[in-house]
Amino acid sequence: MNVIHLIMTAVMVTLFASTAHASGTPEVDSGTTAWMLTSTALVLLMIPGLAMFYGGLVRTKNVLGTMMHSFSAMAIIGVIWTICGYSMAFGDTIGGVVGWDADKVLLSGIDQTIMEGGIPEYVFAMFQGKFAIITPAIIAGAFAERVKFRGYCVFIALWSLIVYNPLAHIVWGGGFLTGDAIDFAGGTVIHVSAGVAGLVAALYLGARRGYPRVAMHPNSLVMTMIGAGLLWVGWFGFNAGSSVESGLKTGQALAMTQIAAAAGALAWICIEGVLHKKATSLGLVSGILAGLVAITPAAGDVLPVGAISLGILGSLFSYAAITIKNRFGYDDTLDVFGIHGVAGIVGAIVLTFFLRDEPTGGLVQQLVHQVSGVGVAIAASAIGTLLLVWLVDKTVGFKLDERRELAGLDHSLHGEHGYGMLNPN
Repeated sequence: MNVIHLIMTAVMVTLFASTAHASGTPEVDSGTTAWMLTSTALVLLMIPGLAMFYGGLVRTKNVLGTMMHSFSAMAIIGVIWTICGYSMAFGDTIGGVVGWDADKVLLSGIDQTIMEGGIPEYVFAMFQGKFAIITPAIIAGAFAERVKFRGYCVFIALWSLIVYNPLAHIVWGGGFLTGDAIDFAGGTVIHVSAGVAGLVAALYLGARRGYPRVAMHPNSLVMTMIGAGLLWVGWFGFNAGSSVESGLKTGQALAMTQIAAAAGALAWICIEGVLHKKATSLGLVSGILAGLVAITPAAGDVLPVGAISLGILGSLFSYAAITIKNRFGYDDTLDVFGIHGVAGIVGAIVLTFFLRDEPTGGLVQQLVHQVSGVGVAIAASAIGTLLLVWLVDKTVGFKLDERRELAGLDHSLHGEHGYGMLNPN
């Protein structure tokens, strides 16, 4: 009797499993889900890493105010992404430009949703949300030390709605470049758009008072180096997590990320050694960042020779861009365009010549797609940023007045001092 009962139970379980499989309902893949949860945490780690990277590069009187720019993005964009950002980026396409899906508004319809790759949609939404958070935080480095906190908060909220979310949809979420322009983890959507936005905002707002006549030394390169280390670690989640799987593509993306970062750092050290006869810690971390940015659009699609090449080229072009900036004298405070913008453009275009597999439409066609993606990102970010900076400046105000800027962000805007000093310089 027990044997018959066991056989019947086994048959019922088999029929149930077959029915569930036939219905097309995906099952949770615990390995992929675990990796995506880890990747989400790693990308979140990049935001305090960016805060430390930027915070160490500004003057003592501005360290907290600068770090607040990164941390406040976690709050502001985190809420916007939940309310409508995810729907705008990954909802049903409207004219190939922006998405919208009522089930994704407030994430109201994804509570039980398992995506095709076997991960809960909540996990994918939160992973992508970290990308949405870090992009405006990157922009803040371009106008560090000279903007009102209130104006900054309004600006990044509007920028995420008008620039980031539509651009993410265009390239990743089903828009008119999805499937054509390769942007594996955000070289175009994140770094090119942030770099261009930073440049436009910096030019509109003007230089810090006293720049470049007054020396404005970093308050803690130690903090900056720790921040760079956190960014490097977090970037494994940033790039390898963008495979949205736990398999071969994940390993490829992680390896290329490591290789390009090392190549970028080594290239910058060599440039400084040849030109200045010494290597600097600031140069080293700049090279790390340039290499990481350059490989971001290409991490899942190139071989090690491509990763080394992109890392080196990212540093070379970024170093040249910063040199040009110094000659022109405009004040992109922390070289957001010089590194994120320039290395992002280099990576997005040059990856065409190092692809692991032959492009479907051929090399020339793929190059056209890549240039188109970069062009759309530049145009959308430049136009959107210019309008938003002007609007914010004319309404709530953006640029600090002279008294508050000279006093420093920490004291004049937040009533605090980063290191407990009464009169920080």
